[in-house]
Amino acid sequence: MARVTVEDCIEKIPNRFELVLTAGQRARAIQKGENLTIDRDNDKNPVVALREIAAETIDKDRIQDTIVRGLQRLNEREEEIVSDEASDEARNEMDALASQYEADLYGEQSGMQVGHSDDIDSTGFQDVDINLLNNDD
Repeated sequence: MARVTVEDCIEKIPNRFELVLTAGQRARAIQKGENLTIDRDNDKNPVVALREIAAETIDKDRIQDTIVRGLQRLNEREEEIVSDEASDEARNEMDALASQYEADLYGEQSGMQVGHSDDIDSTGFQDVDINLLNNDD
Protein backbone atom coordinates (compact mmCIF):
# COMPACT_ATOMS: atom_id res chain seq x y z
CA MET A 1 0.00 0.00 0.00
CA ALA A 2 2.87 2.41 0.74
CA ARG A 3 4.19 2.22 -2.81
CA VAL A 4 0.89 3.36 -4.25
CA THR A 5 0.76 6.09 -1.59
CA VAL A 6 4.22 7.41 -2.53
CA GLU A 7 3.23 7.52 -6.19
CA ASP A 8 0.10 9.45 -5.23
CA CYS A 9 2.14 11.85 -3.10
CA ILE A 10 4.60 12.65 -5.89
CA GLU A 11 1.71 14.28 -7.73
CA LYS A 12 1.07 16.52 -4.69
CA ILE A 13 4.72 17.23 -3.76
CA PRO A 14 6.91 16.65 -6.84
CA ASN A 15 10.23 17.05 -5.03
CA ARG A 16 11.02 13.68 -3.40
CA PHE A 17 13.29 15.24 -0.79
CA GLU A 18 10.57 17.69 0.23
CA LEU A 19 8.07 14.83 0.30
CA VAL A 20 10.26 12.78 2.65
CA LEU A 21 10.80 15.74 4.98
CA THR A 22 7.09 16.61 5.04
CA ALA A 23 5.96 13.01 5.60
CA GLY A 24 8.58 12.50 8.30
CA GLN A 25 7.55 15.65 10.13
CA ARG A 26 3.88 14.66 9.94
CA ALA A 27 4.67 11.11 11.15
CA ARG A 28 6.50 12.57 14.18
CA ALA A 29 3.54 14.85 14.88
CA ILE A 30 1.21 11.84 14.77
CA GLN A 31 3.56 10.00 17.12
CA LYS A 32 3.35 12.93 19.56
CA GLY A 33 -0.44 12.69 19.57
CA GLU A 34 -1.80 15.04 16.91
CA ASN A 35 -5.20 14.07 15.56
CA LEU A 36 -5.39 12.05 12.35
CA THR A 37 -7.25 13.47 9.38
CA ILE A 38 -7.96 10.02 7.87
CA ASP A 39 -8.68 6.56 9.27
CA ARG A 40 -5.58 4.69 10.43
CA ASP A 41 -6.61 1.29 8.89
CA ASN A 42 -3.92 -0.45 10.98
CA ASP A 43 -1.14 1.48 9.16
CA LYS A 44 1.98 2.80 10.79
CA ASN A 45 2.55 6.54 11.25
CA PRO A 46 4.72 7.10 8.13
CA VAL A 47 2.12 5.41 5.93
CA VAL A 48 -0.68 7.41 7.54
CA ALA A 49 1.32 10.61 6.94
CA LEU A 50 1.79 9.70 3.26
CA ARG A 51 -1.91 8.89 2.90
CA GLU A 52 -2.80 12.26 4.44
CA ILE A 53 -0.50 14.03 1.98
CA ALA A 54 -1.99 12.10 -0.96
CA ALA A 55 -5.53 12.88 0.19
CA GLU A 56 -4.57 16.54 0.77
CA THR A 57 -6.20 16.53 4.21
CA ILE A 58 -3.32 18.37 5.88
CA ASP A 59 -1.74 21.78 5.35
CA LYS A 60 1.64 21.06 3.71
CA ASP A 61 2.81 24.65 4.11
CA ARG A 62 2.21 24.58 7.87
CA ILE A 63 4.21 21.36 8.19
CA GLN A 64 7.05 22.75 6.10
CA ASP A 65 7.11 25.92 8.23
CA THR A 66 7.38 23.69 11.31
CA ILE A 67 10.38 21.95 9.73
CA VAL A 68 12.11 25.28 9.06
CA ARG A 69 11.42 26.60 12.56
CA GLY A 70 12.78 23.36 14.02
CA LEU A 71 16.04 23.74 12.09
CA GLN A 72 16.60 27.38 13.00
CA ARG A 73 19.14 28.01 15.73
CA LEU A 74 17.67 31.33 16.82
CA ASN A 75 14.25 32.70 16.30
CA GLU A 76 13.88 36.30 15.10
CA ARG A 77 13.32 37.77 18.56
CA GLU A 78 16.38 36.04 20.04
CA GLU A 79 18.45 37.21 17.07
CA GLU A 80 17.47 40.85 17.71
CA ILE A 81 18.46 40.55 21.37
CA VAL A 82 21.80 38.91 20.53
CA SER A 83 22.68 41.53 17.91
CA ASP A 84 21.77 44.36 20.32
CA GLU A 85 23.94 42.86 23.06
CA ALA A 86 26.86 42.42 20.66
CA SER A 87 26.62 45.97 19.35
CA ASP A 88 26.35 47.35 22.91
CA GLU A 89 29.44 45.38 23.94
CA ALA A 90 31.41 46.57 20.92
CA ARG A 91 30.35 50.16 21.54
CA ASN A 92 31.46 49.91 25.19
CA GLU A 93 34.84 48.49 24.17
CA MET A 94 35.38 51.29 21.66
CA ASP A 95 34.44 53.92 24.25
CA ALA A 96 36.89 52.38 26.73
CA LEU A 97 39.71 52.41 24.16
CA ALA A 98 38.96 55.98 23.16
CA SER A 99 38.98 57.18 26.75
CA GLN A 100 42.23 55.29 27.38
CA TYR A 101 43.96 57.06 24.49
CA GLU A 102 42.61 60.44 25.56
CA ALA A 103 43.86 59.90 29.11
CA ASP A 104 47.17 58.69 27.71
CA LEU A 105 47.70 61.88 25.67
CA TYR A 106 46.67 60.06 22.52
CA GLY A 107 48.89 57.11 23.33
CA GLU A 108 52.17 59.04 23.28
CA GLN A 109 53.09 58.05 26.81
CA SER A 110 52.81 54.39 25.88
CA GLY A 111 55.30 54.84 23.03
CA MET A 112 52.74 55.13 20.26
CA GLN A 113 52.93 57.86 17.72
CA VAL A 114 49.39 59.01 17.25
CA GLY A 115 48.61 61.76 14.82
CA HIS A 116 45.74 63.23 12.93
CA SER A 117 45.06 63.22 9.24
CA ASP A 118 45.82 66.96 9.14
CA ASP A 119 49.45 66.22 10.06
CA ILE A 120 50.04 64.04 7.00
CA ASP A 121 50.60 65.40 3.51
CA SER A 122 48.07 64.79 0.77
CA THR A 123 49.68 61.50 -0.36
CA GLY A 124 49.25 59.96 3.07
CA PHE A 125 53.00 59.47 3.56
CA GLN A 126 55.58 61.46 5.46
CA ASP A 127 59.20 61.90 4.40
CA VAL A 128 61.64 60.04 6.62
CA ASP A 129 65.32 60.85 6.93
CA ILE A 130 67.26 57.74 5.93
CA ASN A 131 70.02 58.60 8.42
CA LEU A 132 67.53 58.27 11.30
CA LEU A 133 66.63 54.78 10.14
CA ASN A 134 70.30 53.75 9.86
CA ASN A 135 71.08 55.01 13.39
CA ASP A 136 68.57 52.61 14.96
CA ASP A 137 70.99 49.67 14.58
